[in-house]
Amino acid sequence: MSGLDSLYQELILDHSRRPIGKGELAADASALTASHHEFNPSCGDEIDVRIAVDPDTGKIDQLAWQGQGCSISMASASVLAQLVRDEEIDLAEAQRRIDAFREMIQTRGESEPDEDLLGDAIAFQGVSKFVMRVKCAMLGWVALEADLRHIEAQRA
Repeated sequence: MSGLDSLYQELILDHSRRPIGKGELAADASALTASHHEFNPSCGDEIDVRIAVDPDTGKIDQLAWQGQGCSISMASASVLAQLVRDEEIDLAEAQRRIDAFREMIQTRGESEPDEDLLGDAIAFQGVSKFVMRVKCAMLGWVALEADLRHIEAQRA
């Protein structure tokens, strides 16, 4: 295992042990909110991702999640929460990052991911080699994507 692979593995394990964003959403009453549940029937992993969006700016104020599953799905949700928490992103930027993560995770290492766009989520690039783990890594991201559609419908 290369030094970089080892570092990525440690990052995933660290997020699994000390997840970021796991808990309840404490949204302001004026915020637009959405919640979506995803379930992976092949392994039993499940997650609920909730977001709060500022109705004036369209930026995601908060992302919280609850779930149970393997270290990959839980760590991926934690990295996603950190990515949203650390940067003020709007719905379009969140979708752009979901698309970049999906491309990275589904191309089996054939595409070069944008580290500036994905941040620590790049650690999951190696997961793409394990077909049965791709859905685990995508679980939280797919739930967020559904939340984004729900918020867009509220704003329409």
